[in-house]
Amino acid sequence: MDNTKVIEKMRSLTKQEQRNIPYKELGEIVKKLTIDEIIELSNIIGYPVFLRKCMGELQHIIPILQDGAAAIIENEKGEILLQRRVDDDNWGLPGGCQEANETFEDTIIREVKEETNLEMEKEDLKMIDVVSGPSRRYTYPNGDTVISNTVLYHITKFSGEIDWNEESKELKYFSLKNLPDNQHDPDLIERYLNYKKEKIKE
Repeated sequence: MDNTKVIEKMRSLTKQEQRNIPYKELGEIVKKLTIDEIIELSNIIGYPVFLRKCMGELQHIIPILQDGAAAIIENEKGEILLQRRVDDDNWGLPGGCQEANETFEDTIIREVKEETNLEMEKEDLKMIDVVSGPSRRYTYPNGDTVISNTVLYHITKFSGEIDWNEESKELKYFSLKNLPDNQHDPDLIERYLNYKKEKIKE
């Protein structure tokens, strides 16, 4: 089977089937690919998952450093959009991991579309900060630990009707004075609140 057919076969699998591919089988596939094909395959599977799969028996032991983006999506009432996550039942910001060859702008536009069905243009993205360090360490329910470098964007101009995918239980706008206690991204929201205070002083 040539490389194109191998990649298309991988693309046809469900996310769970991709995650269940044995380490040795994936290794044999990767060895035959060019660097561009490896990048394409990693984007099909999802880069962090692909990276872990390539670690073999160490995949759930070694913490990984990952880059990504998150969005403060603010409506006309000044409320922000949060998603109730499936994996930990906490309320978090829309966003996710950067794929290979993506810019951070590409990442947040793609992730917001996937998770909320909302669309936006690059020129309407306002970068607040890059948030990194100990507050960005997180252990998933399956035991995987990640430390994320997150580009935080503020978005007030967007289009589309809200809908959500399998990563969310619910999407809801919250007043900044009435945010849920069970937050997934309290450090990012705190950085946004500080950003708002700094803008008022200007």
